Amino acid sequence: MALTTKSASKPTDGKRAPGKPAPAPDRPKRYPPSLPALLWRSTVGKKTVLAVTGLIMVGYLVAHLVGNLKIFFGAEEFNSYGHWLRTLGGPVLHYEWALWMIRVVLVAAVVLHGVTAYQLSRRDIAARPVAYVHKRRRASYATRTMRWGGVILGLFVVWHILDLTTLTVNENAETGHPYENTVATFSTWYGNTIYITAMVALGLHLRHGFWSAVQTLGAASPARERALRVVTDTSALVLTCGFISIPVAVMTGVVN
Repeated sequence: MALTTKSASKPTDGKRAPGKPAPAPDRPKRYPPSLPALLWRSTVGKKTVLAVTGLIMVGYLVAHLVGNLKIFFGAEEFNSYGHWLRTLGGPVLHYEWALWMIRVVLVAAVVLHGVTAYQLSRRDIAARPVAYVHKRRRASYATRTMRWGGVILGLFVVWHILDLTTLTVNENAETGHPYENTVATFSTWYGNTIYITAMVALGLHLRHGFWSAVQTLGAASPARERALRVVTDTSALVLTCGFISIPVAVMTGVVN
């Protein structure tokens, strides 16, 4: 009579055979981060975003100043300029569409600029958690006040919108009369104080920001460092004096 043997295919009731390694658990497939994500996470990428958004805002400031200086040519020309801004792009674009596009781009640039500046600041602090025994003096007053200048300008933007865009805080404002509204806000001591303080902060911010952007974008070199510093300092001074000239003109009666 033949002896029966156990079949090799007998089920093991879920138990692993001795000496056989356990199967590896299924892991979710990870994809490499995209190029924009890598740039955003890197310090160099954040500095590039900071520089590019800063240049976008500088371009806006130059255009804004050129338009604002029309106030010296009288109410009719300044009010016509304000109307032109709202009809820009017509008849293809509807009333104020182009102006709102500019505002959206500008707001995006301001937000990105502020976020990247804050993140870079936190990285700088994290990289040096223990303060130096001998504190090093910064290169300039503008450098030391860069962060506070950004806060002051952020608050001023809110005030400026409420003052001359929505006319919320401008007591003597009238819709459709930008010349008269500008004169009204600069006829008050607080309007002048807020505006001139913000423009001084802007000048210091621009002086340091121009040079940082030049270095970040690779335009600086030892051979042309002096010339670039003259250009950046002069540009910041011209913009600051140009904006301050408007409230001073109203206070002195040149614009009335």
